[in-house]
Amino acid sequence: MFAKVRGMGRYHVVTKLVGADRDTVYRFLSEDAYWSEGMPRDAFERAVDNSLSFVAYEGETLAGYARVVTDRATFAWLCDVFVLPAHRGRGVSRMLMDAVMGDAELTGLRNFLLATRDAHGLYAKYGFAPLAEPQRWMAIRRPYR
Repeated sequence: MFAKVRGMGRYHVVTKLVGADRDTVYRFLSEDAYWSEGMPRDAFERAVDNSLSFVAYEGETLAGYARVVTDRATFAWLCDVFVLPAHRGRGVSRMLMDAVMGDAELTGLRNFLLATRDAHGLYAKYGFAPLAEPQRWMAIRRPYR
């Protein structure tokens, strides 16, 4: 049921978000994350069901999460990356990023994007940089209703 991706000490990453852990991730994203505050539950469920999930655990306790939206051929968008407060400062974000960047379905994609307000240093270590040609990119941004 779970594909174990990578372990580090007492932490490990799996590629399936199930059960009560979906509730924990939803609660964090809808209540605590600046980028998704107010997300409706049905939008969260569709997003998870149609994306790749990377879930960090300490034993059986959820520690962090990352989601990738992708066509698995040319494009991916890394989003919803977080580590729960009790697990911060222990390398969990690096372990999640190692799992994402090492995933066979995501290697070699032409475009791999993300947006962050405050974690540029982490992502730069994995090759992410500001958009080379921001004038070419456009977006539609709508608030949750």
